[in-house]
Amino acid sequence: MATVRPGDASALLVVDMQVGVVADAWDAAGVLERIQGLVRRARQEGVPVIWVQHADDGLPQGSPAWHWAPELVPLADEALIPKGHNSAFEDTALESVLAQLGVSRLVLTGAATNWCIRATAYGALDRGYDLALVADAHTTSPMTLDNGRTIEPAGVIDELNLAMTWLSYPGRRNSAPLAAAVAW
Repeated sequence: MATVRPGDASALLVVDMQVGVVADAWDAAGVLERIQGLVRRARQEGVPVIWVQHADDGLPQGSPAWHWAPELVPLADEALIPKGHNSAFEDTALESVLAQLGVSRLVLTGAATNWCIRATAYGALDRGYDLALVADAHTTSPMTLDNGRTIEPAGVIDELNLAMTWLSYPGRRNSAPLAAAVAW
């Protein structure tokens, strides 16, 4: 069993909201707007904002696609976690940053729902954090399978939101609130 994190400090996690990741993402403008609002609220209320930025062969560090969506600008004193795997926890400094901040609850936003958001959500719960996946503040792009079928983003998003309301982990709370209902 994972250690359940003591305390009730929250952090806002903004994952992979990068130009190349959101270029053809579902409702990108709406998701960006809602994340902007959450970042503003978190800063006003003294909640740490942690930025997670992906780089790999398909998204090379420093490339135009790798940069943050222009609507989102991390402050110099906010933690920036570079990553090369789907989960923001794997082979990164995220856990040590969260420990330094005394965080036990993550408010998760970002892209892509079916890859990095899903992996980070399960990674958080597996490591004993409470989790609020913001239901209307994560997105992904359509996926065309080898057989020609397309998996539409709205269904992927709905499925993960539903999972986050029904999963059961001992000693942890998980939910999928709308951005307007997020409580730190």
